[in-house]
Amino acid sequence: MGELIQYITDPANTFADHTRDTIVLCLVPIVLSLLIALPLGVLVARRPIAAFLATNVSGLVRAIPTFAVLMVMLLLLKQIGFTPSVIALTALGVPPILLNMIAGLRGVDPAAIDAARGMGMTRLQVLARVELPLVLPVAAAGVRSAAVQIVATVPLAALIGGGGYGEYILNGLSNEANAIDLFVGAVSVALLALLTEAIFAIVQRAVTPAGLRAGLQAADAAIGPTDIEAPREKAA
Repeated sequence: MGELIQYITDPANTFADHTRDTIVLCLVPIVLSLLIALPLGVLVARRPIAAFLATNVSGLVRAIPTFAVLMVMLLLLKQIGFTPSVIALTALGVPPILLNMIAGLRGVDPAAIDAARGMGMTRLQVLARVELPLVLPVAAAGVRSAAVQIVATVPLAALIGGGGYGEYILNGLSNEANAIDLFVGAVSVALLALLTEAIFAIVQRAVTPAGLRAGLQAADAAIGPTDIEAPREKAA
């Protein structure tokens, strides 16, 4: 433990700079993913063909290994560093948010929309006052998933000069004598991912209406162990 603290506090290891680079490399793709996925989800959700294409393309992007996306960005942009790393990480963060936005908007009760229109609301008013408040918990879950994915993948950006904690990990893997580098990099990324998960879990809970939270908790409480085990016994 003392060796770890000494390593972090040693100015030669530039831990503060690596931490800053990692946080920036996380925040920028998360913000860009939000700016791209949320409006796109609103635009395509009510258009069956567009929603179908967006859903399938998003699923395809999620199936592509992140390392491959990084290499493609490197080849297309012909440069290394921050920009290709951000583009690759943004491509990773858009699909979860977009899929949740589409699923959430398409799942809004048509009766609620019809009632809002019957009250004289315009299309934008229906979206802002009825649909988006109902979709917020689902969208927040997508943002939470995307944020954790981005944070957990940031170390790979070091392969194309993105910097951050990934440099510690690469140093540790390249030389057994630098095992402390590997440990510091891995633990730092893990802690940052856990912190991100906790923050966005709080945000998701905050945007979930109290009535919906109570309903979900009641539903969970209603599912007892016997309800879960019964199908298994029947199958046996």
